[in-house]
Amino acid sequence: MVQTDSNSSSVVDHKRVVIQNSHGERLVGILHETGARELVIICHGFRSSKDRIPMVNLAAAFEKEGISAFRFDFAGNGESEGSFQYGNYRREADDLRAVIKHFRGEKRCVVAIIGHSKGGNAVLLYASRYNDIQTVVNIAGRYDLKRGIEGRLGEDFQEKIEQNGFIDVKNRRGKIEYRVTKESLMDRLATDTRVACQSIHPSCRVLTIHGTLDEFVPVEDAMEFDKYIPNHKLQIVEGADHEYTSQQDELASIVMDFVKSSLYKDEFIPKTSSSCSKIDKLIDSRL
Repeated sequence: MVQTDSNSSSVVDHKRVVIQNSHGERLVGILHETGARELVIICHGFRSSKDRIPMVNLAAAFEKEGISAFRFDFAGNGESEGSFQYGNYRREADDLRAVIKHFRGEKRCVVAIIGHSKGGNAVLLYASRYNDIQTVVNIAGRYDLKRGIEGRLGEDFQEKIEQNGFIDVKNRRGKIEYRVTKESLMDRLATDTRVACQSIHPSCRVLTIHGTLDEFVPVEDAMEFDKYIPNHKLQIVEGADHEYTSQQDELASIVMDFVKSSLYKDEFIPKTSSSCSKIDKLIDSRL
């Protein structure tokens, strides 16, 4: 099921698109329609949404280059249906699968998948499972999924979750922000990032971008991705925090250069067809 609402007042058409995932939940996204067949898909991070930076700014940057972009909310986040889950890494990769299948059904060519923070893990997991995307961008993704749990759930999180089956995470005012179930915690702990990285096909070009002042995910995690992803480029951004608050233009430039270098790397083939024809052949060979 798909619903679209367009705003035709701008040169680039912004459409609200609703796509049903494999669990019957409605995923809501915004399509930045430039008229190009080529499309990039942008994925948000933990407890975030399609409307946060850098998702909006990245989509706008692709607009300016004449490349369509789609930013959407994973199930349980933003406008999408479903309940928020702490882990859900595989489910989010499945959501991305539903989005990609929808646009391929619309005869679009998905030339890149881009993920910020937890979305970075989602795009890498997707690439490791399906091998049908040539260009992947991981922005500030977390390599060590066991790290960072104590900071959110407390040092005794394992004991608490064994006793109660869940942990309620509260803000400074004592209000419950979200619930972490034992199942969702185990999903996170059972997600093997190293195996996923090593499973990405060498023909898939992967870029990891990480800021030196990231306050949530240490820059060392980016170094780990660089060790295990077969066809990998690492870009460290000096002074950047987790959301690249003061480096939005630099982030967009790095992402754009990488995607365009994949899209137009064969200068003897028309830019509108080269990458899409290669992806179509790759998909056909796997059927």
